[in-house]
Amino acid sequence: MDAVIKKIMPPSDYLDKPVTDRPSEAEVEAAVRTLLRWTGDNPEREGLIDTPKRVTKAFLEMFNGYDMCPAEELGRTFEEVAGYDDLVIVRDIHFHSHCEHHMVPIIGKVHIGYLPDKRVVGISKLARLVDVYARRLQIQEKMTVQIADTLQEALQPKGVAVVVEAAHQCMTTRGVHKPGAALVTSRMLGAFREDATTRREFLAIIARSSAASLPNT
Repeated sequence: MDAVIKKIMPPSDYLDKPVTDRPSEAEVEAAVRTLLRWTGDNPEREGLIDTPKRVTKAFLEMFNGYDMCPAEELGRTFEEVAGYDDLVIVRDIHFHSHCEHHMVPIIGKVHIGYLPDKRVVGISKLARLVDVYARRLQIQEKMTVQIADTLQEALQPKGVAVVVEAAHQCMTTRGVHKPGAALVTSRMLGAFREDATTRREFLAIIARSSAASLPNT
């Protein structure tokens, strides 16, 4: 059999279930006009007249993670791996999210590793899994747990490792104004938590990541 289709449901604690009574696009546009007025600007001037529509459209894209399902992204796994049982690592998965406290961008990258137990998943699915959770209002610590625990539930591998590095504009462009600061979070499960050698191998590989730095914002 080339692939196994398995219904995967991530731990319910990590699902930010979307509300069922979402406002209409017209209501969202009206709210944006109110915010524009609150800043002291005139939403009827030429440069802002279409801003409410643009913001509404942008929000639909930036927060479409609420409409994405981890079960669908990780529901197809492959068993024909010729006995491969060593590390699988995808590093430098870039993402854009938004801080749930100030609704400003979180920009960074995710490194994912797992030790397969007879099943693997397509590498693009790992990037999609990141998007599922990044495209929601987030805190980085929670997103790190969501990615790791959902992958563990989906594949039942011998271990999962997730490291997230990101710059938070709630800290770099407002508040304490510390450009260049980055937050690093990690989640180690199974062999990565229990076996120091496996953990070191994963960390050594992602340390050889691209030299591109996080945004200096």
